[in-house]
Formats: sequence, C-alpha cells, structure tokens
Amino acid sequence: MANRKRSAGETSLLTATATDGTSVRAQAQGAGQAILILHPGMDTGKSYDKVAPILAERYRVVRLHRRQYRLDLKTDPLRGSPCTVAEEVDHVLAMVKAVGAPVFLFGHSSGATIALEALVASPQSFVGGMIYEPASVITSPDGLYLSEDRIERSGEVGAGLKHARQALLKGRPGTAIGIFSQVVTNWPGFLAIPAGILTALFPSYRKLIPCQVDDLEAMERLGVRLDAYSRLDLPVAMVGGDRSFYGVKKMVSAVAAVLPKVERITLNGQGHTCHLRDPQKLAEVIETFAKKVLA
Repeated sequence: MANRKRSAGETSLLTATATDGTSVRAQAQGAGQAILILHPGMDTGKSYDKVAPILAERYRVVRLHRRQYRLDLKTDPLRGSPCTVAEEVDHVLAMVKAVGAPVFLFGHSSGATIALEALVASPQSFVGGMIYEPASVITSPDGLYLSEDRIERSGEVGAGLKHARQALLKGRPGTAIGIFSQVVTNWPGFLAIPAGILTALFPSYRKLIPCQVDDLEAMERLGVRLDAYSRLDLPVAMVGGDRSFYGVKKMVSAVAAVLPKVERITLNGQGHTCHLRDPQKLAEVIETFAKKVLA
C-alpha cells in the first residue's frame, strides 16, 4: 500500500433524502465495496482529504457531510441549533441506502458515536465498522462523565457544556470553543481559552464553533448507551491513540469492554488526530480491518 498512488480520480457529490425530507450530502470517490466515513467535530469531511484517496485506490469511499455540521440545515447557525443523534443516524442510513450494501462504517470522535448508533439502529445495513475514539457518556464511581464534563443524570448536559453555550449566546465563540477544549482535554483555562480565541479568528473554523457546541450537547444528551452497544453482533474495531488524553482513553476502554466482537487497535505515537498527522498510517489501519469484514 505504501507505494500506491494517492489519487483515485475525481470526487463527486452524492445526494439522498432523509425520512424527514432533509437533504443528505456526501463526497464519493473510487470504486468497489463501500467505506462510509463519519467525520469528527469542527469539520465537514475535509479533514479526511488525505485519507480518502488512499482508500479509494481499492474501495468506494463516501464521506458524509454530517447533519450536525450542515449550516444550511441550522435554524440559528450563529448561536447554535442542535439536531439529535437520531436525526444524524437518519442521514447515515439514507446515505447507506443510496450507496447500496455492503457498507463498512468508519466513525471518528463524535462521528464514531454516530457510527455506533447507526450500527445499533440498523445492523443489517452494515458488514462491520471501525470506531476511532468515540465521544461517549460513561459511568464512573462518582457519577457520569463525557471526558472531563460531569453530568448529573443520563440525558442531561454537564456544567462545561452549559458554560460553552452561555459564551456562544453572548457572541463569544472563541471562549465557547476554549471551554469545549477544557471539557474534552482537561486543559487549564489559561491555555484553552486563548487557544479558542485564536481558533475563532479563522472564518472557516469560526462558523463551525456553534456546530461543535451543538455536537457536544447531542453527545451528552444521548446519555449512557453501553447496554445497547453490548448487543451489537457485528465485527467492530476500536481504535485509540496511545498519546490521547486520559478522558478519551477512558471512553475508548469503556465502549470496547462491552462490544461482543471487538478488535482493539492502538495507534502508537498518535493521539486524536492521526488522520491529519499520519493519514497513510490511518488508511492502512482502516484497510486492514475492512478487508477482513468485506471479504
């Protein structure tokens, strides 16, 4: 694979219609059996621009523009207007229908959580999946958490998310994404807030900050779903980086522990952004597992 050409032809727009009538959009390239990619937060699918063409040398790679990050479907794009996880899953399944079976599903971060929920909702639509560090609410001895955000009861949101939402409503997107970073990474405020303010200076990122806050809200309101995942009778690879933050590692371990047909994969020397730091490596990991379940 290392000597394979990185380009696999032009990318085309693939569309479908969800059950509620909203439009579904994805970028497709390559030919053959399908790999459907659900991107992480603060993204529209572009962060997989380097991974997708590598995989497209062998597969048809479809990158869904997730509903949570579709500004054209937001009622209030500047201050946020979250859709539910179920609505995101509806878009995934509409795209699966458009692509046609069999489909191998890959999800990253919050996209990994959407992938898990899609696998649970319609296992017959997939041959298996790969989950890269899902954003999951988990149970600990002293309560519920999504990474570092404490949640009082399943289905509610944590204090960190509330503070991020308040900052967004006050027109301070940089502070909002800085608080998000504190929630996810446990960075101290004197690092997270200035980094967030700097991020908000870039228009391409600034417009997605409300979507990221919406995304975190949807993940937290989903609540604890480990019991549902424990009944998932499909082959699933759980991927995590050995340099990822402690809270992220806890989520990976908790979900992996309940999956009946799981293969654990550790990305040595990587954290949450292997798709950017070493796209070749991540593409190889995806292809190796996909070949097993698509054979």
